[in-house]
Amino acid sequence: MSVLIEPADLQAAMASEPMVVIDTRDPDVYAKGHLPGAVNLREIFTYLATSDPDGLAAMKEKFDEAFGAAGLSGRETAVLYEDAMNTGFGQSCRGYFILSYLGYPKIKVLHGGYRAWLAEGLPVSTEAVTSVPATFPAGAPADVMVDKDEMLAAVKTGSAVLLDVRDVDEWIGVSSSPYGPDFCPRKGRIPGARWIEWYRLMKPGAEGPVFKAGPEVLAECLTAGITPESPVIVYCFKGARASNTFLILKEAGIKHVKIYFGSWNEWSRDPALPIEEGFPRMTVPAYAQAA
Repeated sequence: MSVLIEPADLQAAMASEPMVVIDTRDPDVYAKGHLPGAVNLREIFTYLATSDPDGLAAMKEKFDEAFGAAGLSGRETAVLYEDAMNTGFGQSCRGYFILSYLGYPKIKVLHGGYRAWLAEGLPVSTEAVTSVPATFPAGAPADVMVDKDEMLAAVKTGSAVLLDVRDVDEWIGVSSSPYGPDFCPRKGRIPGARWIEWYRLMKPGAEGPVFKAGPEVLAECLTAGITPESPVIVYCFKGARASNTFLILKEAGIKHVKIYFGSWNEWSRDPALPIEEGFPRMTVPAYAQAA
C-alpha cells in the first residue's frame, strides 16, 4: 500500500477515520492557512541529529514527546505535509522517516503538499489547533538507518550503493550545505558515492512537483547502477532530501534502502572521516585516450 495519499482521498479519510494531520511548515506560514485540524510541528525540519548513540537517543526522546504532544497514540494515522514536494527539502518525508524509524504503524504523506490541496479547491483554515496529547507508543527502532561507523564500513567494503542526493553545488564541492557555502567545515562528498540529484525523481504537476512513477524512478536509478535488489544508503545534508528519496525509492520497489541520517552535517565535521573534493574523477574511455 502506498505511503502517498492524494488530496481528495485525504479529505475523505479525515471524515471517516482517526487521523493526526501534521503541518511541517514554518509557524508563520501555517498561521496564514493550513489543512483543517492540522497541528504544526516545525521541529521535524529544523532538528539536527547525529548518529552516535547519544544523538539517536536524544532524537528518539525528542520526537516521542513531540509526536505524543501532537496526539499520536498508535491508533491514529499520521499524515504529514509541506508546501510542495520541492520547497521544504523533503521535510514531510523527513517526518515520515522519523516516524518509521520510531516504529509508528500508520503513516501517510500528502502527495503534492499544501499546493496540491489548494489546487483541488479543498478547504483551509487559519484557526490555531490545540492538539489532544497522547502517549506515543514505545517501540524498538526500525532497521532503516545507519550510523557514522556503519557508513564508514560501507565506504571501505563497498557493501552498499552510497547515494548522494544533494544539490549539484554540494556534490561538486562548491558549497557545504543549503544554508551557505561554508556552513560546514568541509566541502565535498563521501568517497565512492554515486549521485542522483533529488529533483530528478520528481516531475512537474499541476501546482508543483510530484513523484515520478515507479518505472521512471527505476530508469533514473539505473543511471547510478541501482536495481530493485541493490542495498542502498542515501544521504544528503541532514536527512530531509534523503528522506524524500527514501520514500520515492521504496514506492518504486527498491527493496533495501536505508538512510545515513547524520549525513553531510555530521560527516564533514569529523576530520578523521575521508571525503572526496572537487569534481568526481572519471575513467576516460579508450577511444578518447586514442584521440
